[in-house]
Amino acid sequence: MKNENKIKLFLVDDDAVFLKSLEIEFLNHCDFDIETFPTGELCIANLSKKPDVIILDFHLDGIDKSAMNGLATLDEIKKFNSDIPVIMLSSQDKIDVAVQCIHHEAFDYVVKSETAFVRLKKIITSIFLYKKMKKELNWYMDRM
Repeated sequence: MKNENKIKLFLVDDDAVFLKSLEIEFLNHCDFDIETFPTGELCIANLSKKPDVIILDFHLDGIDKSAMNGLATLDEIKKFNSDIPVIMLSSQDKIDVAVQCIHHEAFDYVVKSETAFVRLKKIITSIFLYKKMKKELNWYMDRM
């Protein structure tokens, strides 16, 4: 499969170990074009590469307190292109954090756990099913 046909996935997390393990899981189980970023600033600087999906950590300021956090990064991504689906990741299993992410237009929220990768794969599948249905509906509506 040519590279331009692959899903372009951005992974953004300041936890180097978690970021690498997530990258390895996707490389071993999916045929995606993956780019990883340790900061929101680097992710934003690369948005011109047109990612299909971004998986973004909620706390990106764990190492550098002056770094842009996940919600601020999400807001900048949505300003750049509101159609890019962003899945938020956090070690916090708190409903108010999840609600906050959804209010900032995240597609979904996943708690970092041993089942996070499986959940992320299912969400990405649903994103592309939704996009396909939306495209087909628009095609149909244009012909009415």
